[in-house]
Amino acid sequence: MNEPNLSHSSTDELDTVPDTSSPAYASRHPLTRAFDKFASLVTRWAGSPAAFCLAVFTVAAWVVTGPIFHYSDGWQLVINTGTTIVTFLMVFLIQQSQNKDSVALHLKLNELLSSHRTASNQLIGIEDASEEELRRLAAAYLRLSTRESDGSAELPA
Repeated sequence: MNEPNLSHSSTDELDTVPDTSSPAYASRHPLTRAFDKFASLVTRWAGSPAAFCLAVFTVAAWVVTGPIFHYSDGWQLVINTGTTIVTFLMVFLIQQSQNKDSVALHLKLNELLSSHRTASNQLIGIEDASEEELRRLAAAYLRLSTRESDGSAELPA
């Protein structure tokens, strides 16, 4: 198995790697690590059949109690408040897990790009480019794909 060479022999190589202020790099702070573990655990559980069953049971119990509470404003407020709070908190937990998955995916793609001789190394770290830079690159690849169909392919500059 080939291990990536993480030593840098020139500053040119460092230009393709996002700086450490990028959100792609996680902090080593203990609180950050604890939050990451908690977010991963909760999002795994939230996507499980047991969590779905619990949500269905909760809604069913709320519906069944409607006649008991005469479908009052308080009865409606319980489900509205509960779902709002759960949704609000889950957004942050799911986003943390999504950020981590995104970084892992980018690292895997960077490894593939760096290991393939004909691939353009310009794309390593492209996730930190501006939207305008991404649009220009996408247009260059679109032009490249039309040239390939004509038989005159060349890499974008």
